[in-house]
Amino acid sequence: MERFVEILPELYQAFLETILMVGIAIILAVLIGLPLGILLFLTRNQLLLPNGPFNAILGFIVNVIRSFPFIILMVAIMPFATTITGQSHGPYAASVALTLAAIPLFARLIETSLKEVDKGVIEACVATGASLKQIIFDVLIPESMSGIFQAITLSIISIVAYSATAGVIGGGGIGDLAIRYGYYRYDNTIMIVTVVILIILVQLIQITGDYISKTTNKQ
Repeated sequence: MERFVEILPELYQAFLETILMVGIAIILAVLIGLPLGILLFLTRNQLLLPNGPFNAILGFIVNVIRSFPFIILMVAIMPFATTITGQSHGPYAASVALTLAAIPLFARLIETSLKEVDKGVIEACVATGASLKQIIFDVLIPESMSGIFQAITLSIISIVAYSATAGVIGGGGIGDLAIRYGYYRYDNTIMIVTVVILIILVQLIQITGDYISKTTNKQ
């Protein structure tokens, strides 16, 4: 108990760094990944904006980024992250890699969610002469809202896991604390506490995401 009290300030700081990294990554992932996922769906759908070559190229790029193990991706783009943030380590530098990993994941989840929209509804919209903009904002997004929130939930949980991995190379956050104290210094108290915090955080994210998804489900 005494040891727990001693590490509370560092735990608090590490928790804030984790929230900062996850927050930056998920906001940028949604802002970039949502239109990217919609574009992947539109260019695959024969009724909307069919473009096989473009879809294949875009899908290939997305798959290539997703194929990188996060720790390798983080090391590979470290010079790029340093250029953008002016830091070679820490939560802001780690946020660059987290964002890059989250965008293709979120885009694919959005594409999958849009595929669940009733094809008959899309066909009816096309038949009545609805514009592509109307179909996207009045049909596709509203009809797949539940799936979109599930995608956000899954992406946040994945980013939390990635952020813990970022601690291996000094990315900051709870993972960094667990590595520096729990692993290198054989501090079991730190290791147990950080694991418990991550479990509680993920559970809260999942419960909240499920609730929002359920309330927006039109089925």
